Amino acid sequence: MRAQPTASHFVDGVYLEDTAGEPFDSIHAATGEVIARLHAATPAVIEAAMIAAERAQKEWASWMPVERSRVLRRVADLMRERNQELSELETLDTAKPIQETLVADATSGADALEWFASQAASIAGEAVPLGTDFAYTVREPLGVCVGIGAWNYPTQIACWKAAPALACGNAMVFKPSELTPLSTLKVAEIFMEAGAPAGLFNVVQGFGAVGAALAEHPTTAKVSLTGSVPTGGKVYTTAAAGMRHVTMELGGKSPMIVFDDADIEDAIGGAMLGNFYSTGQICSNGTRVFVQARIKDRFLERLIERTRAIRIGDPLDPETQMGPLISQAQREKVLGYIEAGKREGATLAYGGGVPTGAVYDDGTFIEPTIFSDVTDTMTIAKEEIFGPVLSLLTFESEDEAVARANGTPFGLAAGLFTRDLARAHRVAGSLQAGICWINTYNLTPVEIPFGGVKQSGLGRENGRAAMEFYSQLKTVHVGLGPVESPY
Repeated sequence: MRAQPTASHFVDGVYLEDTAGEPFDSIHAATGEVIARLHAATPAVIEAAMIAAERAQKEWASWMPVERSRVLRRVADLMRERNQELSELETLDTAKPIQETLVADATSGADALEWFASQAASIAGEAVPLGTDFAYTVREPLGVCVGIGAWNYPTQIACWKAAPALACGNAMVFKPSELTPLSTLKVAEIFMEAGAPAGLFNVVQGFGAVGAALAEHPTTAKVSLTGSVPTGGKVYTTAAAGMRHVTMELGGKSPMIVFDDADIEDAIGGAMLGNFYSTGQICSNGTRVFVQARIKDRFLERLIERTRAIRIGDPLDPETQMGPLISQAQREKVLGYIEAGKREGATLAYGGGVPTGAVYDDGTFIEPTIFSDVTDTMTIAKEEIFGPVLSLLTFESEDEAVARANGTPFGLAAGLFTRDLARAHRVAGSLQAGICWINTYNLTPVEIPFGGVKQSGLGRENGRAAMEFYSQLKTVHVGLGPVESPY
């Protein structure tokens, strides 16, 4: 029980427990060890969180934007000061390597809080001259926002949602994934230490039923979900029934196109980052790697060589580069996709198994896996796997690559590698994706919007665009002359 929190929930500025809620365990996937036991939120806990958030939001919205900015900046500073502690907890909870969590989790959450703190004072409307009259617009907060997180980046996701929401004057009730419930409780603690009103950022735990209860609560003004497409559809339907605002950051089956003039080492690096980082558990991963036929053999040979060097092991070891999958169920799912790939005729070029030995036997480890000779109709080329499985497909022409890359109901991300600048922009303009990378992959700085098209979601996280999804416009028309009326 190395990571047991004070209580399961953080509501109205303090820890809160209700043992009547369904118990569940947080398991360190590298060892199978139970590191914490928690309880799902009961209706009483949910109601307490919503009441606290509604009260805190009214106080918070009355603050000057610069005052809100100071609190958010202080939260960011405290998170950076405690990065080692927060990263170790994130590694225990997610089993991601400590070399990843130290640079990609609490630090990126702090970046979001810092950046949106700098934007808070710039939230403004516009004045519109109308001859004798004039009008003006103001941006107002929505109210209480609900955030529902995924297991892969619990700290980052909580901050990506909270930072723009709070900068705009809203309050938040956040439900982390039941698989990774711990780190957001620490974020809630830090908000209080930084001077936020009690109830501004609340954390409630639980399963899908808790998320549904939050999404349909009459106090909820906005729901922001990071999760799978099926989950997104359910939450979207629930939120829409109450005409609530939504942001849906969902899954994908993103393409990465490597043209024959690309820097092969850079392209392979992008492909590996887009498939093996965080053990492949990233929604924007470029899992369909389209390589122009002329360089396919050279690309595959070097890809296998570099993949073979990945160090799999204890995620708390600073030398480890790849940890286990989040759970036994997820590993079984990924292994099922690997079997489907072999059964449907793809060539298993590397990996595909489970490592054995004392370091691995109690965890949910899996080998990084590469399939070649993949076709568009194969299951591994159509469905989101959420594991370290790379599918290599070949193409001849630019038009063919673009058409096949777009041949999916998803549209979260896309990438391409080429030295031809004109082609780079032409292809990026043709790809159906919310974000497209040229000669890099999976970089998501807070300054730029992130989100999908088609079934991969709607709305945007990060960038100035995110603030539009956490605020609403009010128009005020000012009459300066007599009222003209035929009556």
